[in-house]
Amino acid sequence: MTAGVDRRARIAGCLLGGAVGDMLGAPVEFMTLSEIRERFGTTGLREPVEAYGRVGAITDDTQMTLFTAEGILRGHNRFMAKGIASASSVVRFAYKRWLHTQGYAVPEADRFGSSWPDGWLIDQGELHARRAPGNTCLSALADERHGSVDEPLNDSKGCGAVMRAAPIGLFPFTDPFRTGAEIGALTHGHPSGYLTSGYLAELIDALRRGIALDHAIESADQALGSWEGAAETEEAVAAAMALAERGDEPTPELVESLGAGWVAEEALAIALYCSLVARDFEDGVLLAVNHSGDSDSTGAITGNILGTALGVQAIPERWLAVLELREVIAQIAADLDRHHEPFDSDDVWSTTSPDWERYPGW
Repeated sequence: MTAGVDRRARIAGCLLGGAVGDMLGAPVEFMTLSEIRERFGTTGLREPVEAYGRVGAITDDTQMTLFTAEGILRGHNRFMAKGIASASSVVRFAYKRWLHTQGYAVPEADRFGSSWPDGWLIDQGELHARRAPGNTCLSALADERHGSVDEPLNDSKGCGAVMRAAPIGLFPFTDPFRTGAEIGALTHGHPSGYLTSGYLAELIDALRRGIALDHAIESADQALGSWEGAAETEEAVAAAMALAERGDEPTPELVESLGAGWVAEEALAIALYCSLVARDFEDGVLLAVNHSGDSDSTGAITGNILGTALGVQAIPERWLAVLELREVIAQIAADLDRHHEPFDSDDVWSTTSPDWERYPGW
């Protein structure tokens, strides 16, 4: 991993790297490996191609990642203005705004503010496109109940929670694992569904602080081990580590030995393996998308990990140049970096400030 990369570059690398991985995986998400090779050659997809009517399209993975980040920023503003905030509650309302962008009715009880839906992110028109949103996320967010670890809405362990969790690790939460698990449980009630979200949040938090990937994994492993229901995720992570340590030349077939990535622990395992064996950002993300499974999600998570570890400068500019919503993603990253700055105890933000207008605290 790269030493001397500053926090801003890691935060931007995480969000832009995840979006690039999502973009690369989108065209092949529903293709088998043999179909990928038949279309793109024996080495598979190597450059962005058209998906959803354009080159560079993002999917629901990046959309929900951005709304996760927005919820964190709005929660921070609420805390600074009012002295109290629940990250999972404020992020839940952010996900309700995402649900609105997908054309779903949002219960009145979840419509806060005098001009709902409000804030800056909801006004980005491209985010209102439907990009194969996950059924579990849609159904859970359409429910008026608040999903939690203690009161799950379902028994889903699809990858829809872990694929959006990276921003949680970009903010200095006291316990990023617990925060990630709680936010994951808003939609996914199986332990593997929400513990992988906590795991990625803990991992990204360590990488953001400049800890090397192998040590960041150790930190996330330790946090995972204290949770009930962790065995399945522990086994998936161990399989990824063992495969990486074998030293074999990475191939799509080895990636597929870890699963397809449609369920959360497999998506996390594939991303960890691809990140560990990657020669650079490009190598790791391409490995993560060229397989028969959930290519956009495994590409996105791998991009989050490598982008945080290596910094935004490691992402090929030719890929960033075509990325949908590049400037919006970069702005969210800059805002997350700015919200790291400490505040004095008497420095309470005004609800009429420009930042509150972008990220109102509800």
